[in-house]
Amino acid sequence: MAEEEKQTTLEDDEAVEEQVFYRIRFRKQGQEFTAETLLAGLVRGDLVMVKTDHGLEPATVVGGAPACRCSAQKRRASYVVSRRLTQEEHERFDKLPAAEENGFTVCCELIDKHRLEMSLVRVEKFFNGSKIIFYFTADSRVDFRELVKDLVQEFRTRVEMRQVGVRHETKMIGGLGTCGRELCCSSFMKKFDSVSIKMAKEQDLPLNPSKISGVCNRLLCCLTYEFPIYHEQRKKMPKIGSRILVGAAEYKVKRQLPLQQQLVVIGEGGEERLLDKESWLAAERLKGGKPPRKKKKNK
Repeated sequence: MAEEEKQTTLEDDEAVEEQVFYRIRFRKQGQEFTAETLLAGLVRGDLVMVKTDHGLEPATVVGGAPACRCSAQKRRASYVVSRRLTQEEHERFDKLPAAEENGFTVCCELIDKHRLEMSLVRVEKFFNGSKIIFYFTADSRVDFRELVKDLVQEFRTRVEMRQVGVRHETKMIGGLGTCGRELCCSSFMKKFDSVSIKMAKEQDLPLNPSKISGVCNRLLCCLTYEFPIYHEQRKKMPKIGSRILVGAAEYKVKRQLPLQQQLVVIGEGGEERLLDKESWLAAERLKGGKPPRKKKKNK
């Protein structure tokens, strides 16, 4: 009986110390992140303090996140929730958006004053007031030394200017993609992967820039999602232009359909035929392709 009570107590202690995962957001229109904590019972809209590289920052709980129990390795979240906000911190946090908006307005006025060729994208102020970061875009390098001096004099704190590209600008502003959903970069992506036109070709997508470009006028980030699957499937199939022997008939491969695992082939008489996976796997792959053309003799 004593052993059972002891075991129950240990299980209760483990339950109390169990990590809980939540989805959090530092700004109202910002990106969501996963955070871990020992605090249970947090609900949507709760304000919490989160550990970051520059200290504690307030964040809003968006909802719960499922814990990963299928792996022996412990799940690691992007952030750790330390505690709930105090009343004084709550009041300061409510004033933060207005302070950042004021910083944006002042900086835009100073940019016009110094006639700088740059466009301000976003302003982020640390909760402890130790730094303000100004994100901007520009076509070339900008000498903003005088601008920084004026900003330091205005806000009496450290000022940092960060130049970002159009993809990062779109990530900060947010929006809807052609699919009707929130942009991948502003909703869940943490880094930008390299995207090439080859990925669009591999997936048989139209090479019309308006159809394969995103809001940022760069190639769609989602082109990278299914590219490995298409690439792997195509490697297993006969290449376009190669010749195969199905039974006694010889065919030339015209098109690959990787997801369906089918081939569109052309016979010697010009007729097209659709081959399923079993048919092209059983087919003999001919080497050399077309026979070389005979050169005409000069008379």
